[in-house]
Amino acid sequence: MSEPTLEIHLAPEQLLGSLREDALIGLTSTPKWLPPKWFYDARGSELFEEITRLPEYFPTRTERELLRASAADIAEATSAQILVELGSGSSEKTRLLLGAMTEHGTLERYVPQDVSEAALVSAVGQLADEFPSLTVHGIVSDFTDTLHNLPRGGTRMIAFLGGTLGNLVPDERAEFLASIAEVLDEGEQLLLGVGLVTDPAVLVPAYDDAAGVTAQFNRNVLSVLNEQLGADFDVDRFRHVALWDETNEWIEMRLEAAEAMSVCLPGIGLDVRFGAGEQMRTEISAKFRVEGIGKELDAAGFGSDRVWTDPDERFALILADKK
Repeated sequence: MSEPTLEIHLAPEQLLGSLREDALIGLTSTPKWLPPKWFYDARGSELFEEITRLPEYFPTRTERELLRASAADIAEATSAQILVELGSGSSEKTRLLLGAMTEHGTLERYVPQDVSEAALVSAVGQLADEFPSLTVHGIVSDFTDTLHNLPRGGTRMIAFLGGTLGNLVPDERAEFLASIAEVLDEGEQLLLGVGLVTDPAVLVPAYDDAAGVTAQFNRNVLSVLNEQLGADFDVDRFRHVALWDETNEWIEMRLEAAEAMSVCLPGIGLDVRFGAGEQMRTEISAKFRVEGIGKELDAAGFGSDRVWTDPDERFALILADKK
């Protein structure tokens, strides 16, 4: 068994610089917004893991069962030697895929990528123990600008699971999918997990649970700004809002100021005014139709899609070949 390794392309000062830039741009925009990646400090990651276990939050368990049912088919269809996972987190669901691909006999290396060094340190150690035949090589980076660092030396499949593609607006999605296609060789593959358009009566509660865990998670982005930029957000004076945008077919999460207030952010030299009832967007989670995401993949340079969906057609796994 080879020892797991970790490659770091995102130093703490780079991460802080990125947060400063995003906060400055987002908080001076009209309307205000913040990128969802800043939810995930240690507390935010804990809250999200709690969200995935909530009765209302169906995406994680639906994708897990889809992987359980289709992992052997995926392993046979790809015969990849290297599995690269973008935004791997704890790699919990991916263990189903790793098990099937190692049993198939072709997989030699697993390369999990995540922005969190702590998450990867924990995951690569556990996975190396669980899958002793694999070389496990973690990469700490931002998935949107890490693709040029991906390993070669064997047939690769890139996995991007969890519906995270839906956090990108259409232009960002097009650019991101095209950039994945650019780094893959002909015949290499992308495994994509996406949420599907379904009944808003089911979708909205998944992002606005009765226990209020998602509300805590949403407000955690303000705690991150307080901690990292010395801001003085009164977190409890912001209300969690989740709604279904029928035109764009996405869930939108926002934070709404309960009253007029001024917030100071010394870390970026900014004072921000919020009006009473003013809303700030913190996340979109686009949902897809199988035909629509197929067209997006085709435009990006992929073809020969194989699709697996759950019986309720709320989630899809798509295996796409690089043209």
